Amino acid sequence: MPYLAHFGLKEHPFTLTPNTNQYFPTEKHTEIIQSILFGIARNTGILKVVGDVGTGKTMLCRLLLRKLVGSNDAVAYLNAPQVDPESIVTLVCAEFGIETGSRSQMLQGLNTFLLEQHALGRNAVLIVDEAQALGSAGLEAVRLLSNLETERNKLLQIILFGQSELDELLQQPNLRQVIQRIGFSFNTGPLSMAEAVHYICHRVRTSRIDGIDFPIFSDRAMHLLAEAASFVPRVINILADKSLLVGYGDGAIQVGEKHVRGAITDTPQLVKGSKARKRWSKPVWYGIIAAEVAAVALLFALSPPLQQWAKTTYARAQGVLMPALAGPPAIPVKAAPSAPHATPVDGALTEVSTGAAAPAAK
Repeated sequence: MPYLAHFGLKEHPFTLTPNTNQYFPTEKHTEIIQSILFGIARNTGILKVVGDVGTGKTMLCRLLLRKLVGSNDAVAYLNAPQVDPESIVTLVCAEFGIETGSRSQMLQGLNTFLLEQHALGRNAVLIVDEAQALGSAGLEAVRLLSNLETERNKLLQIILFGQSELDELLQQPNLRQVIQRIGFSFNTGPLSMAEAVHYICHRVRTSRIDGIDFPIFSDRAMHLLAEAASFVPRVINILADKSLLVGYGDGAIQVGEKHVRGAITDTPQLVKGSKARKRWSKPVWYGIIAAEVAAVALLFALSPPLQQWAKTTYARAQGVLMPALAGPPAIPVKAAPSAPHATPVDGALTEVSTGAAAPAAK
């Protein structure tokens, strides 16, 4: 595709489908994988990994599957199993290649299979992705499977991957037995700024044509992109892919800040509240306001009728406002009867206002 060739890429570096060949091993993810493998080795029973959408849970799940299969362990994988609890046993047996039938037959067959794997020194692992979809009844059905054990070891290791709703679900009183069976819990989260920059560079590097290594993203573009994505890997992928498209449309050989800003503008629902978006939008609003003020001023300058209307309106406003601001008019006071040469009315007013006696007539 011209888009890929333009940047010297052999494949799309920022696809949303988890690609283990493009996996960037963060310190946190590496720690989680190693801890899960340790938990499986010591027959922990149930382990749990929880994280927000887009923080890499499915990628970890795929990596774990690859490692377990590579170790010749028996693995069953369920993805968002929205089924009734009775069907859980059927799905697990089908994944392990066990003949299905009545519930009692399947449980017997599953127990026999797990004992065989244990005798061979192989782990039997059930991985459930998007485990919150199980619901409370489904989680209880999974817990019952963990009861398959010998006197010393759990025969089935269960790994639950889920969103934060899984933790909320497990707070229900009727699931306290499930919580008590969970040996280890782990959490995935956003990347740091340094990890996000390395993540972008890593994805590009693993997708490049051999022999081509010029930087596709400028440093400032990567920082802006990571911050706008709130350091969430999936959102980084979305914004990075759109930034490449904007840069390609602009004919640029390197993605700069303006191309990332174009991607941000095109994805408001994902970067709402982002500091990067706020810093960018504020100058734009100032510019719009300044342009409107200038347009109004130019309209007045070029339109004599509008100027006359403004003067008339201003004069009318003065006629209404000035008397109101001046306060009520003074009330005249009549002078008391006096000699023919009494002080004039003005004098009487002065006498009233100052309280002094009027001068006597001579």
